[in-house]
Amino acid sequence: MDPLALLGTALALSDEVGALVGAITYPSIDPVALEIGPFSVRWYGLTYILGFALTALVVWDLINRGDLPLTSSDVLDMLIAAAAGVLVGARLGHVITHDFASYLSEPLSVFAVWDGGMAFHGGAIGLAVAGVLMARRLPVSFLTLSDMVVVGAPLALFFGRLANFVNGELWGRVADVPWAMVFPGAGPDPRHPSQLYEGFLEGFVVFVVLFALSRKERPEGMLTGLFFILYGVFRAGAEFFREPYSLVLGPFTGPQLLSVPMIAIGAWLLWRAWKKGSAGRSG
Repeated sequence: MDPLALLGTALALSDEVGALVGAITYPSIDPVALEIGPFSVRWYGLTYILGFALTALVVWDLINRGDLPLTSSDVLDMLIAAAAGVLVGARLGHVITHDFASYLSEPLSVFAVWDGGMAFHGGAIGLAVAGVLMARRLPVSFLTLSDMVVVGAPLALFFGRLANFVNGELWGRVADVPWAMVFPGAGPDPRHPSQLYEGFLEGFVVFVVLFALSRKERPEGMLTGLFFILYGVFRAGAEFFREPYSLVLGPFTGPQLLSVPMIAIGAWLLWRAWKKGSAGRSG
């Protein structure tokens, strides 16, 4: 059979299946994982804790492999600073770009992180600031620290996107694919589960690539540059399936526009790493 005809038949069958199956029912997971008296522990918080813990394990493994002059106390300080930078930056990034007026009217809601609302690009800026400050007091360079952190960071992104899915937030655009879901609060139309798309691409795929490369000898800054490029490309692409929640300029969303300089910085870091690696080989 002609390959084009076969592809056309497959697409037609997919449309028929979608029409027959309809939208998948959103699982409506209780956002509260555990209640102890008046206190409640939410899945949103647990997923972030798990993401940070796994990132810490990856960083510790890379420190041991690289035989870096860092003590366990240095590593703990570094991880605490990184977590604080990510949380503060991500929350402020969300507040500034998502309905800033409502946060001004209710300032205390800025601290209600358990209700969701973390912006990656803000978190990246907060992490960079924390990294620069830590590099000043540790016997390793900023890019060396960055190369370690970005290997584990996709795990935190993966679990963060799962947390978005559990919270039923940051849903996708209206869709007619067989796996589309009707999210509570998003109207009656089925939508892309874009949180899962992003979790797979920005989290799982990026982690697999960077973790594999981290086992090989490489020039400083290579992993950071590759992370910036991969995340920027995947995030910009995923935005076409996600309902816009922030600034929109023409056909592009705020995260897509922010991904452009991120990709550019990543390309510059890769070029710098390649140049440094070439100089090392020729020397």
